Formats: sequence, structure tokens, C-alpha cells
Amino acid sequence: MENDKYKVLLVDDDITLCDLLSEFLQEDGFAVETLNSGDAAILRLMETDEFDTVVLDIMMPGMSGLDVLRTVRAKRHVPILMLTGRGDDIDRIVGLEMGADDYLAKPCNPRELGARIRAIIRRTQQGNSSNIVHAQLHGIVLDSGTRTALVNNIALPLTGAEFNALSLLMERAGQTISKQDMTQEVLNRPLEAYDRAMDVHVSRIRQKLAAVSIQDVIKSVRGVGYQMLTEPQLQQEKG
Repeated sequence: MENDKYKVLLVDDDITLCDLLSEFLQEDGFAVETLNSGDAAILRLMETDEFDTVVLDIMMPGMSGLDVLRTVRAKRHVPILMLTGRGDDIDRIVGLEMGADDYLAKPCNPRELGARIRAIIRRTQQGNSSNIVHAQLHGIVLDSGTRTALVNNIALPLTGAEFNALSLLMERAGQTISKQDMTQEVLNRPLEAYDRAMDVHVSRIRQKLAAVSIQDVIKSVRGVGYQMLTEPQLQQEKG
């Protein structure tokens, strides 16, 4: 699929910035629709599944980007990229915990924004290729073709980034995967300084697994990254 078939919803109350980013993204081959309020974004996203990605400003008057994210994520699985103020680490972490797929600090380079959007679309489209992978471990069943995760035939609600992180951990069960490698393979971008995105995605996976009584299967390796324990390793840890 070419870029001109990808549709992006850009939501920012800064009309001038919104127009500039929209113009660049359209020149880069994306179809772009812009909105300038959280209320309008929710109405639009509740009526359609046509968007491949949503670019959402966090700091908006009235209904904030976090309010939009919370409302949309309860009903839709569309990938969401947050635009945050530079240095607003708390908003970034909260947004990721609420189900955003990634973030980019403002003011952002339009070329970087286009690259991030393509990265998000690439990873959400991975399951459409012929290389369909089925993985099963600790009662978790992943199907990369349908991008679904099941535990005892019950769907595990994962964002695109969470699905890819869990798939990578299961694929390399028993191995420690560095945060640098996970960020590159899961988010399709390099690990940045003070980057907590992967930590939050793994934390959310753990919470969702714990909710279906699967605990302690993902181990933190201090200063390195994460590891999905094999069954023997899990028994050894418990012993």
C-alpha cells in the first residue's frame, strides 16, 4: 500500500501549525483531515474507522488530548500518536498508559512526524503480509495474521505497540532483549534519551496479563531490557 492510501486525522487547536503540518504531510503523500478541538475529534472518530493514524495534540483547551485519548481508546483501536510539549514527561507517560502508541515532542520536525506516522502504519499493517506467525506460551496465543491475542479463548485487548512488544518477547522467549532493540523493532525508531515508551508498553502488557491471572512471565533485566521467561525459567524463578 502506498502512502497516498493512508489517511491521517490531525487534531490540534493551533490552526496555523495544523495547516502547516497538514500541507507537509499531504506533500509527503498522505491524505490528511484536520480538526481543531477535542469534541470534534471524538465525534469524527466515533462515526468512522477510516483513519489509519490519529495525530493528537495533548494540550488543547476544553477537552484535552488526554480526554480524547481516553474516550476514543475505550471504543476504537486506531493507532494514536501524541504531540506533547517538550519536557512534558508526565503527560507522555500518562498518555502511553492510557493507550497511545507513541509520542513526538513539539515543536516537531514535519519530516520526523511523517516518518513516525509511516512507522506506526508499518507495524499495524504487519499482520496483512503472508508471513503469518502463531505463537503460544503460558496460555497466551498470538496470531499475527489477525493481530489478536487470546488467553483461554478470551481476547486480550492490546494496542498495536503492545501487540508487537508481546509478540517480540514471545518469539524470543528465554532471551534478554535490550530496550534499544525493542524500541527499534516495536516502534520502528531509535531509543531516545529519557525514553520511557517501552517501559510503559511492557507495564501495560503485564497489567493486562495479570488481569487474566498470568503473572511474572515478563522479567525486567536491570539496565538492559526485558525477557519473556520460558516455562522452565518461570518454574526456576518461583522455586
